[in-house]
Amino acid sequence: MTSTRLIAYAAAALVSLGGGAAHAQDYPARPVSIVVPSTPGGGFDLIGRVMGEGLSRQLGGKSFVVENKTGSGTLVGTQYAAEAAPDGYTLMVGGLSNLVFNVGLYKSIKYDRTDFTTIAMVGTNPYLLVARPDLPVNSYEQLLQQIKAHPEKFTIGTAGSGSGQHIMAAAFVKAVDPRITIVPYRGAQAAYQDLLGNRIDLFIDAWPTVRPLLESKRVKALFTTASKRLPGAPDVPTVAESGLPMLEVVSWYTLSAPAKTPAATVATLRKAADEALKDPAVTSRLEKAGVDVTPMTPEAAERFMKADYDKWTGFIRQAGIVAE
Repeated sequence: MTSTRLIAYAAAALVSLGGGAAHAQDYPARPVSIVVPSTPGGGFDLIGRVMGEGLSRQLGGKSFVVENKTGSGTLVGTQYAAEAAPDGYTLMVGGLSNLVFNVGLYKSIKYDRTDFTTIAMVGTNPYLLVARPDLPVNSYEQLLQQIKAHPEKFTIGTAGSGSGQHIMAAAFVKAVDPRITIVPYRGAQAAYQDLLGNRIDLFIDAWPTVRPLLESKRVKALFTTASKRLPGAPDVPTVAESGLPMLEVVSWYTLSAPAKTPAATVATLRKAADEALKDPAVTSRLEKAGVDVTPMTPEAAERFMKADYDKWTGFIRQAGIVAE
């Protein structure tokens, strides 16, 4: 550990032990960085910017600045946040990808879910299985019949090794038939080009991305991984209804801080985040983007995340999925 970081940790510890009340009263005294472990645009970035604006309004106009830290998917930015001084001036957007999937994907990962304290569970969105527009099926039951007859003829795309789409495709293939061919792409955009061009059959992607394609009838949705049908797609059955309850999962987003952040600071942030998630200016932007705002108590969020952690890290390792 560098001397600078050691000093920062020591200072944070002193605040926690002796000056917590004064610190909470003054906090934040300078701009707070919200680390987004992905490029601008997309779910992580949206959560960081919307929550940063919401926190600023709740805390008297104080500055919350999004800092995009990219590399190795979401690994580099998350590692950076985990190593930051736990003083309340570095927060991070967490999610299923960086706090669960990465732990199973990378053998030499230097952080774990418990290296962070959850400020708020912000929202969730499910995945959907979509089919190319001219695939001669209109339901999952019809697809399954065709797969049973000719499994080797079917292909499912992914957004690249280690992506959420890759892990969901691998889980689908394992559950249905290992002879389905998984086709990796460099990102979701390339996968969609071939799906919409009828060169691959299937793709599993998040609801915010699928929604406009489904509404314009450019893809067919065959199931959702949510526990109940989506209000925006009421005719699409759930995985449980389709006989695949083991695939039930939603992608989720948190606002998190490094572990050992002073309790008084965490309390200030949690109160502000809770109020922000009641603000129509925040909720309307998130819901318009397809994020289901799902605030939880810290205890409920911990149980929710741990269940996904136990389920999916085990699956990833058992299936031998690694990030390339």
